[in-house]
Amino acid sequence: MARIHHSRAFAIVLALLFGWTSTALAQSVTDLQVTASSSKSDVISFSLADLDTMEQVVFSTTTIWTDGKVTFSGVPLKAVLDGVDASGTTVEMVALNDYKVAMPLSEVKDTAPIIATRMDGETMSVRDKGPYWIVFPYDQDTSYQTETIYAFSIWQLNRLKVVD
Repeated sequence: MARIHHSRAFAIVLALLFGWTSTALAQSVTDLQVTASSSKSDVISFSLADLDTMEQVVFSTTTIWTDGKVTFSGVPLKAVLDGVDASGTTVEMVALNDYKVAMPLSEVKDTAPIIATRMDGETMSVRDKGPYWIVFPYDQDTSYQTETIYAFSIWQLNRLKVVD
């Protein structure tokens, strides 16, 4: 009888541990971590709900990664960086798989690029380029249709770090 009780207790502890781990993992996957400058080690975390409270930009565009026109919505990258008083010359954008791209802050405009939180009105799963994707309105201007801009269009984004 005691043996069954211990087995059950072990199973419950194991289930709780896995539940806590998956919750912590889900939070780290869906939160955007922002470091405002290379001199600060403070990381500011933005959940989807936090990003949704900020200024939103919506546009439809074609991309080289999707079929047909897609409607993207999200927060201007500039608004997030301004909101954390970012200081530096470059923003490093890092994906879940640690892929990293550095973009000069001079490329960041008031409404482009955006940190897309939704594609065609739906949040993006990790399998479908989520949780966040840096997107430009590629069809609005040919200057957004260059290899350089395409390289800045990082998906599965989860970290931003401003550096000098």
